[in-house]
Amino acid sequence: MMGRDRLTVAIAGIRMKNPVMVASGTFGFGREYGEFIDLNRLGAIVTKGTSIEPWEGNPPERIAETPAGMLNAIGLQNDGVESLVNEKLPWLCQYDVPVIVNVVGRSVEEYVEVCRRLDGVEGVAGLEINVSCPNVKKGCIAFGTDPGLLAEVVGAARRVTRLPVIPKLSPNVGDIALMARAAEGAGADAISLINTLLGTAIDAESRTFKLANVTGGLSGPAIKPVALRMVWQAAQAVNVPVIGIGGITTAEDAIEFFLAGASAIQVGTANFVNPNAAVEIARGLDAYLERHGFKHVGDLVGAVRAAADVCAPE
Repeated sequence: MMGRDRLTVAIAGIRMKNPVMVASGTFGFGREYGEFIDLNRLGAIVTKGTSIEPWEGNPPERIAETPAGMLNAIGLQNDGVESLVNEKLPWLCQYDVPVIVNVVGRSVEEYVEVCRRLDGVEGVAGLEINVSCPNVKKGCIAFGTDPGLLAEVVGAARRVTRLPVIPKLSPNVGDIALMARAAEGAGADAISLINTLLGTAIDAESRTFKLANVTGGLSGPAIKPVALRMVWQAAQAVNVPVIGIGGITTAEDAIEFFLAGASAIQVGTANFVNPNAAVEIARGLDAYLERHGFKHVGDLVGAVRAAADVCAPE
């Protein structure tokens, strides 16, 4: 049994049994995994991206496997916010786990309408504002690569909801610290990062792109070093909690993100390989804390040291 006191956290006012969440786009709306794992053991569920109206997404092929990861160009296919409120959230409410809705839009107005619609809805603990998906032709990543546009959409969301607002930042930028500060300055209660890196894949035999969209978002263990670096930089730049995402498959991976400055983490692509990954990571994190004598997971946050500061054994 895990030490509950060691793992309990509050991120932007959202209380969680542990700091291990499941990432948007990799866990559906929970029902898809409900028969495989006990959802009550998760820190939080971040839903698939949700728009004001249903989105069809991109044409197939939409997924390509890569060394140590995968490319996806799903295009944020979803049934819209009304389906979420009327069908998906009532089912999720039977579980004792916070639900954070990932919000997508093609314009500031669309983001605002989803946030407004979800404000006060039972079962919604927070809003993750997706300004970083690289797989749609309009919106999302456009807001995540311009600090002015990022501040505009975050500020607009902040004004229409009492829920915690958590922008999900893009790695496809030159200065992640600048983007993190822009989000914080506009009223973000926390930030999550990173979303996928923009990439492509080609079939040499047919001499064609593997994705119908040509480009897609790269995720999985291959992006972990980039994600870890950006989480460290963002955590240095802001005072709000940072949620680390990117290539986390083991408890050791998660611990590295806490040491870099993350206050919580999300497990994404690993869910496709092992539906129980998040639960196993939480268990491994607890074992690490006990083994090293830490009283709480918060003691790890930002505790990384430079190699020169570590005394060599005598």
